Amino acid sequence: MMVKKGKIIFITGGARSGKSSFALKHASLYSGKKAYIATAEPLDNEMQERIEKHRIQRGKEWDAFEEPIMIADVIREIMGRYPVIVLDCLTLWLSNLLTRQNDENIVEAELEKFAAVLKSFQGSSGSQLFIVSNEVGMGIVPDNALSRRFRDMAGVLNQRAAEAADEAYLVVSSMPLRIKG
Repeated sequence: MMVKKGKIIFITGGARSGKSSFALKHASLYSGKKAYIATAEPLDNEMQERIEKHRIQRGKEWDAFEEPIMIADVIREIMGRYPVIVLDCLTLWLSNLLTRQNDENIVEAELEKFAAVLKSFQGSSGSQLFIVSNEVGMGIVPDNALSRRFRDMAGVLNQRAAEAADEAYLVVSSMPLRIKG
């Protein structure tokens, strides 16, 4: 018996470029219940409204897993149970990690856990994993150490995700450009 290989689709681009819409549109082509891993937290009224709007847009065919930190654990737990998983978004997850952890080793350990779960996902899961992330390295060099650290780590994280991906897209002004696969 052959096990269906999991497929990873990486989607990057600027803020409000249409990345999430692209992921959801393509993920919706699959039948059955779908999983959405949200890294955003409702820390203020504007973000609460955004999250609620996205929940309504996704509809009832989606199960939401709201997890700001332990995304590797969530992916490991649900892979193979859903035909499609959308992870939105890596850079917000990284921001959550950096603002909660002063210890570089803890942040790096979570990044390694994520890289490991991507490898196991490809080898054993029959699910499709759409990973959404912001491309933050195309602007000016930030003027403070935390912002530069975030930009640099986001670049490395995006490289790891793109390397693991079977397909990768750059979305600009809602226009996807296939860059891998």
